[in-house]
Amino acid sequence: MEEFKGFFIPLHGFMDSSEMKRPIIIAFALCLLCIGCQNQKDNGDILHRKFYQTVWERFDFVSNNIEIEEPTTFNLGMRISFTDEYSYEYISLVFTVFTSDNTPYRSKGYKFRLKDKQGNWNSELVNGCYTFELPINKALQLTESGIYRFQIEQTMPVTPIVGVKELTLFDNK
Repeated sequence: MEEFKGFFIPLHGFMDSSEMKRPIIIAFALCLLCIGCQNQKDNGDILHRKFYQTVWERFDFVSNNIEIEEPTTFNLGMRISFTDEYSYEYISLVFTVFTSDNTPYRSKGYKFRLKDKQGNWNSELVNGCYTFELPINKALQLTESGIYRFQIEQTMPVTPIVGVKELTLFDNK
């Protein structure tokens, strides 16, 4: 039986010392990137959605499943950004938490005023968006372990709504 030698190349003599450092530096950078992504995941964001072409359809629920292993209390807030295309003075939403068997655990409707009566935004324009940080639920307690689904739906009377850039539900730890 003939020995296969085609894919193994000895490194000695193939790369000089500066070329050998590149793979090490690249590997180190990739490790840092992975650690950075892990830290970003643990930054308190529970769900996040960027809306395609700033359009949010009526039954396009924004949701995410969260596993709870021990009793946990959340102080929930929502960050939502709009473009000038958004023509309404307010946004109407329903926030719901479902248990693992799809039973609603908590649900509440919200109507947040985004503009004054003259139609001026109640937020400054930054990077082409008007961004609001809104309270959702202080001291939401989940006492039993399991998987919970956090969900936000828009309940505006006209659908789709245009001008919603992105939405994030987060925990103010």
